[in-house]
Amino acid sequence: MTNPIIDFTSGSVDHRRKFGGGRGQGLPKACGFKNGVTPFVVDATAGLGRDGFLLASLGAQVVMIERSGQMFELLSEAMARARDIEQSSPEVVEIMARMSLVQGDAKDVLPQISRDRAPDVVVVDPMHPPRKTKALVKKEMRLIREIVGPDEDSFELMQVALKCARNRVVLKWPQKADPMANLRPASHQILGKSTRYDVFMI
Repeated sequence: MTNPIIDFTSGSVDHRRKFGGGRGQGLPKACGFKNGVTPFVVDATAGLGRDGFLLASLGAQVVMIERSGQMFELLSEAMARARDIEQSSPEVVEIMARMSLVQGDAKDVLPQISRDRAPDVVVVDPMHPPRKTKALVKKEMRLIREIVGPDEDSFELMQVALKCARNRVVLKWPQKADPMANLRPASHQILGKSTRYDVFMI
């Protein structure tokens, strides 16, 4: 298996930063970004770090949590490269200054973070349920699944997130998937092409 390459300085991540639509994108809207409002965000399921990077590029302080040791190492290396002014741009170095990464189970780490400063928003993007369509999942996502494995405790994580967030929890979910079982109804939803953001106001 070839590890997915995490790169915050070029490619699709950099393109999204420059041309993605800024605060008008679905995730920032779901997180409550408005003129004059830039929340403190915890990304409880860091993955490739792209959502955390997007939110930090819009001015937010972002703490990312990743429990997979292998994914944590890949993210750490990518963040180190992005902080190196000789390999990166001043804009990306500035964004990286607003990002931090913690290794551990978010169910344990979130309460620890909240004791110091409760996040305004917690973003949860678990490994999603099986697709209803027969279309192949992107190769990159298949590789991520191999690294991080299934998130069989996503409901428990949501319960912790709802206790720790000050303002809202955002659940990133496939647009056509059924709601997470046993979870209370979302306050509202932001719909994208293939993804929806279920927003749970506190």
